[in-house]
Amino acid sequence: MKFNQLLFAILFFGLALMGCKQAVKPVAEAPVVSTPDAKLLATVYNSGFEHSHDTYNGLSTASDGKIYYVLCSPSIDTAGQMYCLDPKTSTIEHLGDLTEICGEKDMKVVAQGKSHVNFVESKGKLYFATHLGYYSIIDGMEKTGIPTKGYKAYRGGHLLSYDMKTKAFEDFGLAPHNEGIITMNMDTTRGLIYGITWPTGYLFRYDLAKKEMKEICALAGKGEDGKGPDFRVVCRSIAIRPEDGTAYMTNAEGQIKFLKVGQDNIETVEGDDLVKDYFGTYKVSTAGSMAYNWRQVFWYGPENKIYGVHGNSGYLFSFDPAAQRVDVLERLTSVPSKLTGMGDQFSYGYLGFKLGPDGHTIYYLTGAPIYIDGKRVKGAASTAKGEAKGLEDLHLITYDLQTKTYLDHGVIFFTDGQRPLYVNSIAIGDDGTVYSMGRMVRNGKEVTDLFSVPNPFKK
Repeated sequence: MKFNQLLFAILFFGLALMGCKQAVKPVAEAPVVSTPDAKLLATVYNSGFEHSHDTYNGLSTASDGKIYYVLCSPSIDTAGQMYCLDPKTSTIEHLGDLTEICGEKDMKVVAQGKSHVNFVESKGKLYFATHLGYYSIIDGMEKTGIPTKGYKAYRGGHLLSYDMKTKAFEDFGLAPHNEGIITMNMDTTRGLIYGITWPTGYLFRYDLAKKEMKEICALAGKGEDGKGPDFRVVCRSIAIRPEDGTAYMTNAEGQIKFLKVGQDNIETVEGDDLVKDYFGTYKVSTAGSMAYNWRQVFWYGPENKIYGVHGNSGYLFSFDPAAQRVDVLERLTSVPSKLTGMGDQFSYGYLGFKLGPDGHTIYYLTGAPIYIDGKRVKGAASTAKGEAKGLEDLHLITYDLQTKTYLDHGVIFFTDGQRPLYVNSIAIGDDGTVYSMGRMVRNGKEVTDLFSVPNPFKK
């Protein structure tokens, strides 16, 4: 082949190759959109606790890859039970009886029926607290259970730890005034635990190094033990700023309160509050809502902000402590709820709100209306306690803090067609599996147990 012919052949081949490359266009990725009509089938686990009842929080993942949880009890003489699930083997281990862990087995006192807080991990241990599950209903409101004959009054919630290697529990003592512990978080850097009691709402701090319990103040006046104008709903979530250890919480009036490390006086953020038109209008002395309190919050390190959800409205917001500014961002209610323009059925809002393992995706379990023959099923107009006012669906929502993307991934059902009810907890496994606990009918009896749905982003 002559030189000119060879050159022409090479040129022709190159042009043909370029043409092939241009002809093979990359396939455009499908846009990320909400799929509110999708059905997410949940795997149900049987923990073997026939007396189990509604659990609020009480569910966390840990560094060993296991899922730790507490199933609660409403009985005067049956305690809540602690378990862990190994996702790799789907095996469940019973870790302990809360009353026995607290050394109250033979005392004939109102049982340690609940753990109302999430586990906080530090140095190989999980820290948590106990609460009572036995109530008396007075004027339509839940009050500390009045003991029946042969039983003594509730002794108070305990601060506890669980060593994941030795499987040993440690009891750090009782909450102030023999009340349950309804809210807790831990400054793991400084070894300080902060808690709020129920029903009054005493704020306290426990120093692990000093083994010292310190009552700070009554955060909400007479709290949920108050009557008439003295009633105030108690905050259910504390956020802690890792940099300086400041603990943040709210009251029914919407004030953001904070307690600095080493201080015994609580202060109020002056620059902003949670009284927002978008959140609704509340009479703060009326039971049956969280009023202007935030429902669930966490500290977000990349922005040095608190992110939270207002329970009754379902609005996502951020709070910047440095700027003392609250920004209302997005309504995290389900797409069906948004279309109705109505509030969801759970009177306090939902606690299943948590940052995922990627560090920027929020996972949220919330309600959605049910339609029968095209008509929306309505619930009760009002209630004086934390409860579902009517039947509703359960939707999984995510919100990406980096891209500001809201997604409704659909409605969750058990494989037998049941809806998970009274869902107020969430944990996200290392592989993106979403765990929670809810009511279900098993063998003709209503119980609460653990369930999971697959990673919503896994195709």
